[in-house]
Amino acid sequence: MDAKKKITAPLIYSVAIAAIGSLQFGYNTGVINAPEKIIQRFFNRTLSERSGEAVSPELLTSLWSLSVAIFSVGGMIGSFSVSLFVNRFGRRNSMLLVNILAFAGGTLMAFSKMAKAVEMLIIGRFIIGLFCGLCTGFVPMYISEVSPTSLRGAFGTLNQLGIVVGILVAQIFGLEGIMGTEALWPLLLGFTILPAILQCVALLFCPESPRFLLINKMEEEKAQAVLQKLRGTHDVSQDILEMKEESAKMSQEKKATVPELFRSPNYRQAIIIAIMLQLSQQLSGINAVFYYSTGIFERAGITQPVYATIGAGVVNTVFTVVSLFLVERAGRRTLHLVGLGGMAVCAVLMTIALALKDIVQWIRYISIVATFGFVALFEIGPGPIPWFIVAELFSQGPRPAAMAVAGCSNWTSNFLVGMLFPYAEKLCGSYVFLIFLVFLVIFFVFTFFKVPETKGRTFEDISRGFEGRAEASPTSPVEKNPMVELNSVQPDKEVA
Repeated sequence: MDAKKKITAPLIYSVAIAAIGSLQFGYNTGVINAPEKIIQRFFNRTLSERSGEAVSPELLTSLWSLSVAIFSVGGMIGSFSVSLFVNRFGRRNSMLLVNILAFAGGTLMAFSKMAKAVEMLIIGRFIIGLFCGLCTGFVPMYISEVSPTSLRGAFGTLNQLGIVVGILVAQIFGLEGIMGTEALWPLLLGFTILPAILQCVALLFCPESPRFLLINKMEEEKAQAVLQKLRGTHDVSQDILEMKEESAKMSQEKKATVPELFRSPNYRQAIIIAIMLQLSQQLSGINAVFYYSTGIFERAGITQPVYATIGAGVVNTVFTVVSLFLVERAGRRTLHLVGLGGMAVCAVLMTIALALKDIVQWIRYISIVATFGFVALFEIGPGPIPWFIVAELFSQGPRPAAMAVAGCSNWTSNFLVGMLFPYAEKLCGSYVFLIFLVFLVIFFVFTFFKVPETKGRTFEDISRGFEGRAEASPTSPVEKNPMVELNSVQPDKEVA
């Protein structure tokens, strides 16, 4: 087997252990939904005992909304702080270090009921949000830097697989027969400590990113040893040469800060694409489906909606695995377009089914099929691709800052959808998914005209494609450089 396509045990181990951070993100995203009514009763009982007065429904609703939303606020702050960690401590050590936040947040939530402290639960959710925000930057960055070019997309999809498995585990553990009970909900929230312990121990046996070692730390011998272990061959000269070229270019560049990403024509187009891809993930409506899937199934007339929601979680996981096998064959751009287009069709079907559910009895089943189709198509493209394509669009220097901006965009739009969807649903009723349909069409058009294919291309090759376009522009390098056509950045036929 070609060394560039060789899958070795150390490579699989490193990628799988890194993906535990993604699983944590998925678990903590989904875990709060199942015990909603039980936790609200805890809030009511605790605050009533403390004040000696009945708690108003408005205060209870506000505290619950805060408990859900504070996770995203922590995620925004955490994701924007990614570059502070990865450049100072390295990729692997950063993942190791931030598990302290998982221990702290999990402990606070697990003991909030015993301490009769609503504040502990809310602060715990915020700290876990910080942890998950950092993980959404660390994990795809580490995976993309340890993976060979020919397998980068497939391994990058494992980041999304970790997220969806985490969501599914949270949905199953949240069932009344397992941990979704009055007695066990603190353990359900505190369970996040166990994967953190596992990852801390396992990361000790994972190598540091070879790109970080050579390009950032100038430790060529260590980088070579790590590459030989990961690739399963002694001849890693091609990888080393590519990294040295990137290092030479990076030493001549101005330091890539967040403002520089938007000022420099070399980075501006790539960062706009990165942000738009992250927005296409969150504004597609997928989180609205998962946050409110039980309600959607109830209104569709399903008698056991919680199991239908878990069914959607299973579909989520299965089609992420499908995407893993397709991404290196079909390419990132193609899968993203297929996903967005298919989701738009499903959004139309969901709207029709919800609007006619009281008139046509059998149409409730169309609602379920459309919801499952929506989820499946999301995992074909808009689910996994935005996370790892950001790491592909940038070279080593600007990559941490770009991951921070992209991650923050993702978390911010996630927060806004979670906060605004209930109001949009009240306003639009059965037609709420038409809002997401408009976004899906916009993102489809943007992807078709502006997003390049990155399959089979080295990091340096991709970034050079953007820079070549920027240099070819006759306008001012900072002030007037227009958005240019990027579909000409195609994969090399030899590599692809």
